[in-house]
Amino acid sequence: MIRCVTLQPIAMSQKGRKQFALDWVTIALYAVMVLFGWLNIYGATYSIDQEFIISFDKESGRQLIWMGMSVLLGCIVLLIDSKFYDLFSYVIYGAIILLLIATIFIAEDVKGSRSWISLGPLSLQPAEFAKTATILALAKYMGRYGYKPSKLSDFIVPICLILLPVGCIILQKETGSALVFFSLFLMLYREGLNPIILLLAVAAVVFFILTIRFGETPLLIGSGSLGIILCCALLLLIALYYLYVQEHKKKESAYVAGAAVVCYTVSLILCKWITVNLQWVSIGMVVACSLYLGYLSLSERRLRWVYLLLFQLFSLGFCFSCNYIFQDVLQKHQTTRIKVFLGMENNLSGEGYNVNQSKIAIGSGGFWGKGFLNGTQTKLKYVPEQHTDFIFCTVGEEWGFIGSLCVLLIYWYFLLRMIKLAERQRNSFNRIFGYGVVSIFFFHLVINIGMVIGLMPVIGIPLPFFSYGGSSLLGFTLLLFIFLRLDAERLEKIKQI
Repeated sequence: MIRCVTLQPIAMSQKGRKQFALDWVTIALYAVMVLFGWLNIYGATYSIDQEFIISFDKESGRQLIWMGMSVLLGCIVLLIDSKFYDLFSYVIYGAIILLLIATIFIAEDVKGSRSWISLGPLSLQPAEFAKTATILALAKYMGRYGYKPSKLSDFIVPICLILLPVGCIILQKETGSALVFFSLFLMLYREGLNPIILLLAVAAVVFFILTIRFGETPLLIGSGSLGIILCCALLLLIALYYLYVQEHKKKESAYVAGAAVVCYTVSLILCKWITVNLQWVSIGMVVACSLYLGYLSLSERRLRWVYLLLFQLFSLGFCFSCNYIFQDVLQKHQTTRIKVFLGMENNLSGEGYNVNQSKIAIGSGGFWGKGFLNGTQTKLKYVPEQHTDFIFCTVGEEWGFIGSLCVLLIYWYFLLRMIKLAERQRNSFNRIFGYGVVSIFFFHLVINIGMVIGLMPVIGIPLPFFSYGGSSLLGFTLLLFIFLRLDAERLEKIKQI
């Protein structure tokens, strides 16, 4: 038996039942976002001396070309048999990985990044298309019969499929695009990944922030790093919560809490006569708590105590490595952006300039906005990159709170619609791909708008369907329309010839 992969248009069954059911609501949302995004690109780049309303010398004119190419790409995707994406998932993934590797060597240096390939007058960023290829490969592997995320092999392979393009993109010095791929862990969680993994990721972020933000904060009494002390205190609280709430070990939790109180009290009293390094006192208490958990594991023969013990020890090691990562691994502009975000620096004329001007632009829009093409911050070019990563500040200034709220509501309904489509799929491949698409869009939305209003560090990722750029628009269109094609054939029975 040979499975036949053909090109066939989406059609309606003559029996009155929809054999293919294209979701026109999602397509309408896509059209609204793309058109409104173009209006804001036009508003962000418009100048009063512009000779023609639509000039292809301007970003708004070039975006129209990309919009036309995106519509064409969407139509082509809808014409391809949905079985094509399942059969050739690994081939597409392998081809993209090779392209990402080649990009490192053949791409020109653009603002310190080697991630753009020039094709005559056009430039494309392969990282945008790597998202689609990675989700296809994940859906293919995880959608097979017998897949169990609890098995070590079934857990490691998806992680490797995600980390491989991440490594290639980091070598291109495009950290923002690389971080997007970690949003796929949300999809893994939906497919049965242990939530402990997500909690570990959150804990790592918290420990990193505490260590960097309070690492050099002077103590009022004693000596040591306040960041390390706070991390150790958090580790002790986690151990107490687990002992008292999860395991109902009241006596054991009382031992840990009592020992911590006694050690801190004695240390603070001794500080009146000598300088006590409270950092090492805190580390000692965490190590002692870990040894106590090891004793409980041996005495009760319960492996779960070992997991908590390993978490505490590895967390300590991670805290000590944070400064190395921050100072020696991250690039200078990245460390500066993190410092500005954490309030360690207030460089309004340097790395903090974009965010500060963006917040001024959004705030100046008021409730109703200044009106289309009337944004003073926009017209006077106070906000750099306002037509790409900071396009939302144009929405806030010209359309105000009401316009910004409408945009967020459209995105909110779009994401809910995508989740609904993913849940109604009849096979694992389609469902996994759908949740992968949702994860990518959700990450872009939260991070982009968060960095524009100062709630997230600036990492330079576009707002889907709004930001100027051909690669991002084509990449998001490809993601969406492949999923719509998969959803359209959910009622089709697999035919074999």
